[in-house]
Amino acid sequence: MRLGLLAALCACGAAVCASQARAQSNNVRITGLSDVALGSLSSASDTKVAQNICAFSSSATKGYHVTASGLAGGPLVLTNGGSTLAYEVQWNGASGQSSGTNLSANVPVGGFTSSATQQQCNSGPTTSASLIVIVRASSAASAAGGNYSGALTLILGPE
Repeated sequence: MRLGLLAALCACGAAVCASQARAQSNNVRITGLSDVALGSLSSASDTKVAQNICAFSSSATKGYHVTASGLAGGPLVLTNGGSTLAYEVQWNGASGQSSGTNLSANVPVGGFTSSATQQQCNSGPTTSASLIVIVRASSAASAAGGNYSGALTLILGPE
């Protein structure tokens, strides 16, 4: 079975934050995301793909929260025609990690602090967080064969 997950992003701005003033005074930004290639899945073991990204916050505490959602703000699933395959998303506030805090669809999870010194991590640390995508072996075992794809939207908000 060959599966793929495409990663899209939505950075917090005036349209997503509570107010224009808050968006301007507490900027957050996520950069460095790329498509997540899951390859062929196994029903014998979980498939886990991690990538290092830049999560920036200019709030007084450098704090931020993360919200994940699937296609059109929906659940975290890959699709193949009428078939679906659930996946999990984890976030770690440090770069280079292979596990993190579980993110449920459309539920903000906070308490993260950015080590990034620039919005795109072009000086200082080059990455500041880890995104981990997991397809559990049990989900792969029960999925119909074929190519799966989906979208992942990540929204950062200041704290």
